[in-house]
Amino acid sequence: MYATKTVLLTGESEATKRQELRHAFNQTWELYESLFSVIKHHGAYFSKPEPLRHPLIFYFGHTATFYINKLKLGKYLDKRINPNFESMFAIGVDEMSWDDLDDTHYDWPSVDAVKSYRDQVKATVNNVIDTMPLSLPIEQDSPAWIILMGIEHERIHLETSSVIIRQLPLDMVTPSNGWQACEDKGTAPSNALLTVSGGTVSLGKLDDDPTYGWDNEYGSQTFQVQDFKASKYLVSNQEFLEFVKADGYRHLRFWNDEGKAWLEYTQATMPRFWHHRDNRWFQRNLTDEIPLPLNWPVEVNQLEAKAFCNWKAERDQARIRLLTEAEWYLLRQNISDDAPQWQEPPGNIGLGYYASSCPVDRFEHEGFCDIIGNVWQWTETCIDGFQGFQVHPLYDDFSTPTFDGKHNLIKGGSWISTGNEAIQSSRYAFRRHFYQHAGFRYVESTQAPDTMMSLNIYETDELISQYLEFHYGDEHFGVANFCVNGVHQCLQEIQLTHCQRALDIGCSVGRASFELAKTFDHVDGIDFSARFIQQAYALAEQGEKRYTIRTEGDLAEFKTVSLNQLGYQDLAVKINFTQGDACNLKPIYAGYDLIYASNLIDRLGDPKLFLSQIHQRLNEGGYLVIASPYTWLEEYTDKANWLGGIKVNGENFTTLDGLTETLIDYFELIAVKELPFVIRETKRKYQHTLSEMTIWRKRQQ
Repeated sequence: MYATKTVLLTGESEATKRQELRHAFNQTWELYESLFSVIKHHGAYFSKPEPLRHPLIFYFGHTATFYINKLKLGKYLDKRINPNFESMFAIGVDEMSWDDLDDTHYDWPSVDAVKSYRDQVKATVNNVIDTMPLSLPIEQDSPAWIILMGIEHERIHLETSSVIIRQLPLDMVTPSNGWQACEDKGTAPSNALLTVSGGTVSLGKLDDDPTYGWDNEYGSQTFQVQDFKASKYLVSNQEFLEFVKADGYRHLRFWNDEGKAWLEYTQATMPRFWHHRDNRWFQRNLTDEIPLPLNWPVEVNQLEAKAFCNWKAERDQARIRLLTEAEWYLLRQNISDDAPQWQEPPGNIGLGYYASSCPVDRFEHEGFCDIIGNVWQWTETCIDGFQGFQVHPLYDDFSTPTFDGKHNLIKGGSWISTGNEAIQSSRYAFRRHFYQHAGFRYVESTQAPDTMMSLNIYETDELISQYLEFHYGDEHFGVANFCVNGVHQCLQEIQLTHCQRALDIGCSVGRASFELAKTFDHVDGIDFSARFIQQAYALAEQGEKRYTIRTEGDLAEFKTVSLNQLGYQDLAVKINFTQGDACNLKPIYAGYDLIYASNLIDRLGDPKLFLSQIHQRLNEGGYLVIASPYTWLEEYTDKANWLGGIKVNGENFTTLDGLTETLIDYFELIAVKELPFVIRETKRKYQHTLSEMTIWRKRQQ
């Protein structure tokens, strides 16, 4: 089955590269659908075996809509295939804790409808591959990069979907010849600690690397790693069973605070994929349950892996912990080549051998087994961007939501890791309570893990920092805070009869949402940028946000904003921050008494579409507030879609004219105001702008 390699960006022939892209796209597409073919009946698509994730029907549609949404965002497609699907299946669940259940009701379509949609997308993407401009090497601004992004995205969900399928009841799945598990089972070899020489470890993917990479892989970071010892084998089921039988799940001294809280909530007594009945141990695989294979690697979350290490450290009186990303790289040096060059994979990876784990002593390199493959290896390292980190403009929320100190890296890949997941430089991270096909190996070292990682507790992205300062920073030149003043000014002009629900659309980093929550029982804050939403969510969740703001040159000052300082400490529970597209919102966002759209319309691709539908989301007598400096730019909005700032029949046509023309059937204009605002760029450079606020009341129909 091993042919799922990532496509090289380089080559001599554009025609050959186009064929390679087409082959990789279709092979990955068909492999993904093959995985879902193990589901026995359609009802299983709508169950939720993993409560922290959507049902499988979402993931069946999600990877297809990803192509359309990214190609549309990059302006390589003129029109959508199914706007409803491309909204419903666009954004998954990034749970913030193990008890953050998603109880939202979704009117999911049928499996047959999604399959039909997938067929349409497949034909569309194949046509894009055949007709798009292509030059070599493939660069990040090429349409071919989006195709590779979609391929690698589907490979990620091949793995994550298999974890969810693995949790379905057995009567919902059926064995398949294409997904056969390893049959080699027995007792495990005794583990041992082997010495590894330390040294300087340089991490980060070069800009001219010949393989596709996600944004967090690029940049550079160097660490000094001391000599350490690492376990020869991944921790086996047999070795972990000792911890279970020693009541490791009951003795809380082995668990950190996060682990204790998770234990209390889940009441776990063993790994997720184990079962114990009739005094026998069993393991659930993809489509069957077998007697616990003692010589296979255990699969646990990071909290369980840490607890095991603490138990072993106490038992053996040794400094035992998980390895770090930098330490894993020193082990990885024992394998000389990388995934695209493999004729046969040097580990149980890429579906090269089995659709399951296999014995921990099967693949050895320089004394160590399973340096790559079998199961992912949990690390001590929280993911963060390397120095020089930059997001890709068409996928700005791939990594940044995980730079929160709560997502730990997994390294090495698993039996189902294909494409980018299998290459050395790949960096994937999950919350510590999360389950993947992931286990661990331990190390003995006196070096503190935080000396081998760089966790940036301050937001240093210049654009995000600028918006945090604009929303939460100091006032300048006597101009009132725009977000606070804007909400205050609009509420002065209107006469609310109901204050149940408000929508802050284009909320950016969230200040106006907090202000609206002073008046309304519930506020939805929605922005297209997940990077902005993550800042608002982090402030609401943690009560504090830190960021740097440039003063001059390379110099910056460090700033902290807190809910207590702002008087918002009791408001966060009233706000729901969500990523969304103002022109393609889900139907659940309706029934509002006020919709607040600040500095939004001149950044929409189709502002008339937004305005023509917005009345459907307002209650009768509700208010629409629009504030904008009307800075129309073709970079954001095609000139044909500008609301104003143009000549019509030779006469000046302002944006207020366009707003009136578009809204008059459903709204009456209540007030027009001028609101100034100041944006700080550096200590000595500011932008002073006037925004026009128009307030509209929905007519009685």
